[in-house]
Amino acid sequence: MFLWVIQRDLLLAMRQRSDILTTLFFFIIVVSLFPLGVGPEMNMLRAMAPGVVWVAALLASMLSLDRMFSSDYLDGTLEQMMLSPQPLFLLVLGKALAHWMVTGVPLVLISPILGFQFDLQIDALIILGISLLLGTPVLSLIGAIGAALTLGLRGGGVLVSLLVLPLYIPVLIFGAGAVEAISAGLNAGAHLSLLGAFLLASIVLAPWATAAALRVSIE
Repeated sequence: MFLWVIQRDLLLAMRQRSDILTTLFFFIIVVSLFPLGVGPEMNMLRAMAPGVVWVAALLASMLSLDRMFSSDYLDGTLEQMMLSPQPLFLLVLGKALAHWMVTGVPLVLISPILGFQFDLQIDALIILGISLLLGTPVLSLIGAIGAALTLGLRGGGVLVSLLVLPLYIPVLIFGAGAVEAISAGLNAGAHLSLLGAFLLASIVLAPWATAAALRVSIE
């Protein structure tokens, strides 16, 4: 059932490629606007690059959060999933993983290329990719909680943003901090270790919280 949920959501995403392209183009445009607005001052661009890329990735991942459960809720699929004998938290984990594969993986792959606009060195680009690889799944898992809590509410997209943005702040700080540390000649291991800890904690706790939020929203 876990693999079926992932396969189903990926298939639906491939049929609606506009959602994937919207997220990717939003990320590219936001990151690319800053060098154009700031100018060719390389020292300033290198200093602001980690924060700019991470904030753009955070905002891009939020674009499709409100659609994580809404389509299944409207056509009754979500209710059937909740009535199945399979653990609900496992189904939620599958949907969050599919959401990350659709929205997070493209951002991870394109981020080193966009980093060249900010004159980042190769080691900083590698750490940027690793930090996003560890941090973007956390964004999807935490975002699933907000999407479940606002399911069926009018203006759910705005409410999701208000709910999950404060929880995203630690991921943003340590994700950008890892790139800043390596750019300053320091070791980024501590920041990456904390991102890994956030990822493990989210994998364990977020599906349970999301499953509980879905039961409350459905009832």
